[in-house]
Amino acid sequence: MSINSRFKEVRQALGLSQAKFSKRIPIANGYIANIELEKREPNERIIKLACATYNINEHWLRTGEGEMFNNSPNPVLDDVIKTFQGLRPEFQEFVLGQVDRLLELQYRIEVGKD
Repeated sequence: MSINSRFKEVRQALGLSQAKFSKRIPIANGYIANIELEKREPNERIIKLACATYNINEHWLRTGEGEMFNNSPNPVLDDVIKTFQGLRPEFQEFVLGQVDRLLELQYRIEVGKD
């Protein structure tokens, strides 16, 4: 089973439509449809946001190993999500851009390029 199929499995397990699933992340529901149809691979940001928003076990999402959902709630993450959801859409986009930059920086540091 591919990561694309696991995205669909999670969404269905949560009982959400593509539109409702994508709204909380927030991304276009067409993007989720393309992931589920295997026309598009989910990028790092989408994987991280989906896991954070829906308490998905990232290792399971990537590999299919382990449990679908994390068992222990993360109160810090819950606060971050609530704060993010309270932002206006243009500020959410700004935050997501900053998260992308941080992920790139983290990757460069981890592979020793910085």
